[in-house]
Amino acid sequence: MARFRDKKNKGFVKPVVKKNLKNVDHITGDKVPKSFVFARGKLPAVLRQLQVDLRKLMLPFTALKLKEKKRNSPKDFLNVAGPMGVTHFMILSKTTTGPYLRVARTPQGPTLTVKVKDYTLAVDVARSQLRPRCPQIVLSGFGTGEQHLKIATIMFQNIFPAIDINTVKLASCQRIVLLNYNKETKLIDFRHYFIRLEPVGATQRLRKFVQNHQVPDLRNLQDVSDFVTKAGYGSESEGDEDAATVTLSNDLSRINRASTKSAVKLQEFGPRMTLHLIKIEEGLCTGGVIFSEHGI
Repeated sequence: MARFRDKKNKGFVKPVVKKNLKNVDHITGDKVPKSFVFARGKLPAVLRQLQVDLRKLMLPFTALKLKEKKRNSPKDFLNVAGPMGVTHFMILSKTTTGPYLRVARTPQGPTLTVKVKDYTLAVDVARSQLRPRCPQIVLSGFGTGEQHLKIATIMFQNIFPAIDINTVKLASCQRIVLLNYNKETKLIDFRHYFIRLEPVGATQRLRKFVQNHQVPDLRNLQDVSDFVTKAGYGSESEGDEDAATVTLSNDLSRINRASTKSAVKLQEFGPRMTLHLIKIEEGLCTGGVIFSEHGI
């Protein structure tokens, strides 16, 4: 009698598809700027950490774990920039006169070269957020009418995704990058902040109670109202009245509700840098010099 072989039923396995960030904003239709942050030449350990901080600052539209080799040149990165939709390069380097940062638009430039006069390393930005958000850019002091500052303004604005104030969700505005140009010193102050909203009039104890979902210890209190009005804690909310306040258009959290007033506070994350614009080139790290601090 013939035997029939049992066929093994192989179930359908759904292929794993990696979610890639879109190249086009689904609301504005504009191309989302993406960046590579890498180094040219050998960098000391502190500048290597600054490079890591810059990559975290540019999240989520950058390669956080970009691999580099000594023999790599900007042309090597340019070859892979096109297929990956990379629009900008941020290149750190170190010379005998100090560290430099070049901001270049791919594939044909222009390129800004700034000298990093001073810098402070950042804490782990990615660890502080559950969902990394791209920062919003704010420029101050660049409207002097000078041609090189106009080019610098366009370059810095295009590094970060544009926002539509009519459709943007407040929950997505969690970080801000501030660049302030000092006309007298010709230096650019670079700061990176995290935006916090706190309800006006609420004490710190009450805010923590709502956020942490933990039952407070009321054993030493005569009444539950003492938990809110206990001396020494009411003053912690007085500073909210002096801070910039906004009326929210939609709910952001359990304590920041729509149609309520919230105080806007900035918490610096870093990195912090003081930059000096040295040169602007037409091409990608090459070409004619549009502007030079030392004269063309």
